[in-house]
Amino acid sequence: MTSSELFSEERSAEVVVASLANTPDPRLRTVLSSLVRHLHDFVKDVELTEAEWDAAIAFLTATGQKCDALRQEFVLLSDVLGVSMLVETINHRSGGATESTVLGPFHLVDSPPRELGEQISLDGKGEPCLVTGRVIGPDGEAIGGASVDVWQANEDGFYDVQRPETIPASNLRGLFTAAADGTFWFRTVLPRYYPIPTDGPVGDLLRATGRHPYRPAHIHFIVQAAGYAPVTTHLFVADSPYLESDAVFGVKPTLVRDFPTVDDPARAAAVDLPNPFRTVDFEVSLKKA
Repeated sequence: MTSSELFSEERSAEVVVASLANTPDPRLRTVLSSLVRHLHDFVKDVELTEAEWDAAIAFLTATGQKCDALRQEFVLLSDVLGVSMLVETINHRSGGATESTVLGPFHLVDSPPRELGEQISLDGKGEPCLVTGRVIGPDGEAIGGASVDVWQANEDGFYDVQRPETIPASNLRGLFTAAADGTFWFRTVLPRYYPIPTDGPVGDLLRATGRHPYRPAHIHFIVQAAGYAPVTTHLFVADSPYLESDAVFGVKPTLVRDFPTVDDPARAAAVDLPNPFRTVDFEVSLKKA
């Protein structure tokens, strides 16, 4: 073995990448080689100290230890660093379809199947809201039978899995099947802006960098149908705070919508909601798979 084959500061990445040459999976070899080069460049760029590296290891260890069946701190870390949003954007370039955004850390349980028009607010707390929409293809064709999975926070900014002792299970979650003409509708309550969890390492990171933890009010959607590429997206409330500083960088202008107030007793009675109520219509466009 020659000195040119040994590890050194100058050749560190080159030596480690060479050790990956026999990786059977070519994609894994490509990804790991790039990761090693960028990681070594980063360490050299900032001249990372041993104390800083120890702190980084401790931070990642604590992040893993914070994860459980109802909490994914690594997803949250990916979210606040913008990585989740970047991966989502790269892998779902819209091409005329509805734009995608992050899945978020709270899609941890299956949404219960519900009938079109069903109320997903099980405790009835919050400002009543009617959500209507239609699922279409790239040529405007109706996609009957499309699956429309929805979930959202309550009026206090919490998901059911965050407060199982006070919020009914499956509250503000629903799995709907679009009608033959692609339409769907359900009753809910107006979502509220909320802070992402800050009682773990991600919260420490936000405080250390002077960032707030808030997300603007939104409803999550996953829409999918056979023969079409699925889309994971949000519907943001136009008058919500934090639209321009979403803690996880998930806002896209095309996904921000007005939720106007309807003051019409007859219409309220027709959809079995108190009067007045808020409403929004969301046309979801899928592209071919």
